[in-house]
Amino acid sequence: MYVADSRASTPAASAEGTARPVTAGRYRTAVAPTVLALGTVSLITDVSSEMVTAVLPLYLVTGLGLSPLGFGLLDGVYNGFSAVVRLVGGHLADRGGGRHKWVAGAGYALSALCKPLLLIAHTLTPIGLVLAADRTGKGLRTAPRDALISLSSTPETRGRAFGVHRAMDTAGALLGPLAAFLILRATVDGYDAVFTVSFCVAVVGVLVLVLFVPRDRTEAAPSGTRPTLRAALALLTHRDLRRITVCALLLGLATVSDSFVYLLLQRRLGVPDRWFALLPLGTAAAFLLLAVPLGRLADRWGRWRVFLAGHGALLLAYALLLTSWHGTALPYAVLALHGTFYAATDGVLMAAASDSVPQALRSSGLALVQTGQAGARFACSLAFGAAWTLWGDRTALLLATAALAACAAYAVSLRPFRKAAV
Repeated sequence: MYVADSRASTPAASAEGTARPVTAGRYRTAVAPTVLALGTVSLITDVSSEMVTAVLPLYLVTGLGLSPLGFGLLDGVYNGFSAVVRLVGGHLADRGGGRHKWVAGAGYALSALCKPLLLIAHTLTPIGLVLAADRTGKGLRTAPRDALISLSSTPETRGRAFGVHRAMDTAGALLGPLAAFLILRATVDGYDAVFTVSFCVAVVGVLVLVLFVPRDRTEAAPSGTRPTLRAALALLTHRDLRRITVCALLLGLATVSDSFVYLLLQRRLGVPDRWFALLPLGTAAAFLLLAVPLGRLADRWGRWRVFLAGHGALLLAYALLLTSWHGTALPYAVLALHGTFYAATDGVLMAAASDSVPQALRSSGLALVQTGQAGARFACSLAFGAAWTLWGDRTALLLATAALAACAAYAVSLRPFRKAAV
């Protein structure tokens, strides 16, 4: 793979410092240094965050004795609270002057500062507040980071660029649970040690962003596309972006959180507590291997087709969990399908949305899609936790499977057309 500076791929840099269409024959594949630098930041940050995520379900349910409903509430906060601040982060980043990098940096720093607070939070309310603050940081950084990736890539290679970033991000997700597992086995106060090491790693990620991610050079927006909140919301009047947002929201309403999937696997197979932190490795390994190939496939075959196919893989994973099969291959199959789902949807969705958003509002437009998806997944965590508490895990998963199948069928009828933004 050739790596080309987005400002060096053409005789003159574009005004916003992003890649112009790559001249045929000069570069077969171009991945901007900005994408690689952001991928490194995400890799390091994901080592930190996934160390916590890997042990959090067991820490809350087994260590602190929370019910599935209580865990569903906290898990919803952890995965969905960022929805309330993503639009703010997107708006601040779009105001120009190189703020994409600094808004993203503020989000990474806030999340890092939350890690040591888990050492002193031992009840539902303080843990919920810490997780809310952590997800606020994620909400601030996600849209500006993805906007930088999009603006550093050409429309023809966005799927590949997001695939490279997500692959690097997932390498951190692969290393994080492994680090947590080793720390738990090597220390007496395992959870406290995990939280402490997680904080130190997160600080390194912030430093890499400050030192190595270049400042974006986006010009001030034309008068007709000034980056205001009203202009951002007006993007939903565009049919393609509106359909993408609606589909992301509906499918998010039926997407069971990762933590619940791992708890379901543990209960089905009787996985010992000390091995629980390794379950996310299966998802991360499949995500890592498939992110770039599926990103390239999305550029060629169609992003929406790959996105919907990813939800088909998730449906198969749910179906396997609902069967009576208890073979040794079950966890491998479920986790492989789970990772395939993320590889086919996470970066691909952002690449598809980028095609329908003008550069001046790129961060705000991506934040709209992310907000709908994150809010829907927050609701799903609450509903799934409540259903598990009332009717049991199998009934809760059966309802989620039926809902996902119905939402996916509706999403097929809303398939937006691919159109590059200008």
